[in-house]
This record gives sequence, structure tokens and C-alpha cells, in this order.
Amino acid sequence: MSLATAAFFVFAVGAIATAILMITRKSAIPAALCLITHFFCLSGLYLTLQAQLLAALQILVYAGAIMVLVVFVIMLLNLGDEAKAVKQSQLRSVLILVAAGVMGLQLFAFLLAQQSGRAELPPTAMLVGSVGELGRVLYTEYLFPFEAVSLLLLAAVVGAVVISKRRLED
Repeated sequence: MSLATAAFFVFAVGAIATAILMITRKSAIPAALCLITHFFCLSGLYLTLQAQLLAALQILVYAGAIMVLVVFVIMLLNLGDEAKAVKQSQLRSVLILVAAGVMGLQLFAFLLAQQSGRAELPPTAMLVGSVGELGRVLYTEYLFPFEAVSLLLLAAVVGAVVISKRRLED
């Protein structure tokens, strides 16, 4: 099994685990933190698939900007006493040890790959994951779905304005 395949499986298991953890949390802040971790796992999956641009956008847009807004909304809504909901348990310490072990294994695999030279990307990786290639594919092969999504987002914005205007009039 190659290093890329092993990394893919590690990130896939991490993405599945953090998604399950996110939907099973009773408190909003731990669920948001699990979602941020999930976004980082998805970014790692994009990297194993040689999509460097999508990996960077995943971190910048979703893990960065959108999750900051989600955390601000959670803070503004004040969804209950987080201090009362959080209890120290043995499960938490076990999960921390498992996460530290996985991160240690990833660091070890990274250092091993750097020494052996297996961390080099194939020559076509720079073309496939580039902005120009993504734009070419998006505006030639996927032009209709791209325009359909833009119309759907426009309809959502118009709907949000209409709903907010109704609330202001009431």
C-alpha cells in the first residue's frame, strides 16, 4: 500500500468519525469543533486526490470563514450553559490519547516519506489541481450545472430578502 493510499484511508476514517461525533454531540460548541475537524479531514482527502486548490479553499472558506460565523451565531444565541453540560469523563481522555496517537502516526509517516523521497508529486499534479484547469473544466464541461447553482443561490437570496422584509413590516 502506498503512502497516498494510507493517507486517504486515515483521512476517510477521520472524516467519518468526526461526522458521527458531530451529529451525536448534545452541545453546540463541541459539535462545531467536530465540524471544523471534519473540514480539515476533507481537505486532507482533497490533497490525496491531487486537488490542491480545493484543499486550500476547503480550509479557507469552510474551516475559516463559515465556521467563524457559526461559532459567532452560537455565541449570540447563548444556547444554554455550556459549563454545566461539559463533564470530565474517561472517554474524553481516551479520545484525546487516540487523536494524539493518530497525529503522531501521521507525523511519523510524513517524516518517513520525506526521507525516502516518496512525498514528491507526479508531474501532472500541478496541472490537475490548478486554478486554470479547474476554471476550464467548470466553464466548459460543467457550465450548465454551474449556472443552475448560481440561479438557485440567487433565488435563495431573494427569498431571504422577502422573508426578512415581511418580519420588518410585522
